[in-house]
Amino acid sequence: MNKAKLSLGPVLFNWKPETLRDFYFRMADEADLDTVHVGEVVCSKRTPFLEPFIPEIIERLTAAGKDVVLSSLALIMTDRELNAARELAGAADILVEANDISVAALMAGRPFVAGPLLNIYNEGTLATLEAMGAMRVCLPAELSADAIASLTAAAKVEIEVQAFGRLPLAISARCYAARARNLTKDGCQYVCADDPDGMAVETLDEVPFLAVNGTQTMSYHHMDLLGDVTNLAARGVGRFRLWPQTFDMAGVARLFRAVLDRKMAAPEAEAALARLCPGAEFANGYIHGRPGHLFVEPEFIE
Repeated sequence: MNKAKLSLGPVLFNWKPETLRDFYFRMADEADLDTVHVGEVVCSKRTPFLEPFIPEIIERLTAAGKDVVLSSLALIMTDRELNAARELAGAADILVEANDISVAALMAGRPFVAGPLLNIYNEGTLATLEAMGAMRVCLPAELSADAIASLTAAAKVEIEVQAFGRLPLAISARCYAARARNLTKDGCQYVCADDPDGMAVETLDEVPFLAVNGTQTMSYHHMDLLGDVTNLAARGVGRFRLWPQTFDMAGVARLFRAVLDRKMAAPEAEAALARLCPGAEFANGYIHGRPGHLFVEPEFIE
C-alpha cells in the first residue's frame, strides 16, 4: 500500500497579507506536508491583497520540496471573476484546483484537482470529473467511511479526504459577516478579517452550531480524523487535507504524519491535538455515519 500523503488546503479566512505570507513560509520550512494549496477561494474582493505575495509564496514552498496547487474561487458570478478563472485555468506551469465547475470546464481536459466544493457524492459524478481531466478528487465532508470506500473502489484517480479544521459547507452571493454588522457586501469594510478562524453562529438557545467566514458557511466544530486516518488509508484513501486555522498547523501536520506512519498511537495524538488547539471542539460524526457535529471514538487499527 502506498504511503498516504498530507495536503494543506488554501487559507479560507481573511488574514492580513503579511500574516498569510509568513504562515506559508513557516509551512514551507517546518510542516511535514506533501502539497500546499494557495489562492483565494471565498471572496474575490480579497484577491488584490494576496496576489502580490503569491509568487514568493510559491517560490518558497517549491524550494522546500512542497508541491503547490492554485485553488480557484468557489463561486464565480461576475465577468471579472470569470476572466480571472480563465487566467488561472491557463496557468501552464502549475496544478489548479477547481472549486467551481466552470473552472473544471475551462481546463479543457488538462489535469486538475477537483476541490471539495464540487459536491462529488457518487460514482457518476466522479467519472464525469475524471473524464474532464481530474487527476485528484477531494471529497465533501458529509460522506461516511463506507461511502468513501465505494468511491475509492470506483476511482481511477487519487482520492483525498478532509481530515482537520472547520469544514467549508456552502458559499453564497451574500456576505453574512457584513450583514451581521449592518453593512452591505459592497461596503463590507472587510470585517471578515475580525474573525481569523470564522465567526461562531448560535441557535436561539445560544448553542454554537455553525461558523461564518464572509460569504461562506462553515462547521462550528473542527473536523478531527486523527483516529480514523489509518482506517481510511487502508480502504484506499491516498491523501488527507488539513484546513489552515490560527493554531500551530506545523504541529497539527506532525501529529497526522506520526499517526499515518504508525509512529504515534492515535489516542496519544488526540491528546496532543487538544493541547495544540485550545478551545476547539472536535467532531468526526460524518465518517461514522452519524450527525457531523458528534465525536465518535474510532476503532483503532493496530
